[in-house]
Amino acid sequence: MTRIALAVAMTLCASPVAAFDTVEDLGEALFFDVNLSKNRTQSCATCHDPAAGFVDPRGPVSLGDDGESFGDRTAPTAAYATFTPGFHMTEEGIWGGGMFWDGREPDLAGQAGGPPLNPIEMGMPDKASVVERLLESEDYIAAFKAFYGDAIWEDADGAYAAMTQAIAAFESTEEFAPFDSKYDRFLRGEVELTKEEELGRLLFFSEQFTNCNQCHQLRTSPIAADETFSNYEYHNIGVPVNAEVREMSGVTGVDWGLVNNPEVRDPKAGGRYKTPTLRNVAVTGPYMHNSVFEDLRTVILFYNKYNTPDPARQINPETGEQWRQPEIPMTLSVEELTHGPALDDQRVDALVAFLKTLTDARYEHLLEE
Repeated sequence: MTRIALAVAMTLCASPVAAFDTVEDLGEALFFDVNLSKNRTQSCATCHDPAAGFVDPRGPVSLGDDGESFGDRTAPTAAYATFTPGFHMTEEGIWGGGMFWDGREPDLAGQAGGPPLNPIEMGMPDKASVVERLLESEDYIAAFKAFYGDAIWEDADGAYAAMTQAIAAFESTEEFAPFDSKYDRFLRGEVELTKEEELGRLLFFSEQFTNCNQCHQLRTSPIAADETFSNYEYHNIGVPVNAEVREMSGVTGVDWGLVNNPEVRDPKAGGRYKTPTLRNVAVTGPYMHNSVFEDLRTVILFYNKYNTPDPARQINPETGEQWRQPEIPMTLSVEELTHGPALDDQRVDALVAFLKTLTDARYEHLLEE
């Protein structure tokens, strides 16, 4: 090959790198690309807003690209999602892992491939239609060839899979999991916790005084640097129906939770949902899979109702009425929910204070708001 031909070849090979240096960079562009939705109004970032802890700040559930459709479950945060294991059953017979609230996709790439084809989300009719949108961009054309081979555009399924892999690569970067909260800085000896925050930390990791860490601790050590605050197991904690969301979504039937996972056929899975990470929990409300609670303190009081006969603790502070019944009461995780003594207001407030320390540095200003 002559020097000129070599220079031309190197230029052609370098062109995608000029636009996207890495697969992660390509994934970032795709993550924010509204052209991948039917009406070109919605991207991954619409429902997983980086400015809002990678959740949807627009309401309790997400509005679709068509401008009128709503989901029946809240969009879970994409932060720290890369640490979620594949869907599985533990040795104790407990379901765990997977993406979405019911684990129906095995990994980040599978999750990334869902919304573009969901008629009430991004609304594209099929994978080929998404690939046609990708082909509108010369940068995408060159980058996909550079990262996935010259033949990548010959097969729509393969190109679509490559797109989801690139998005997953971006979602696996430090952008989504910086581990720089006050809690992380405390573990590194950079800051001290307040007395209230420290009490909350001790209560949270105590098996004697709370049940928090039964589901919200992944590592065996209470000072693990990479703690994600979820064991990714599935439990029915007795969440009631959110009537507001049901009115928005138009859903009239029961949400059976984990039963919606095609790999699960056991009726005992009804009403179970994946334990979410508590990273950034203080700034990513409303809470539960259906956004039924507005305030983080309410969530702790909801758990606490299982451990106390006090009539005052059987009142939802957001409604002033008794806690509503679970949507599916038959499969409650009674053993986990009733573990530990009742909490007084001081300990409830301490737990809230500790959970606020799990907020990434970039979102700490949201705590004040």
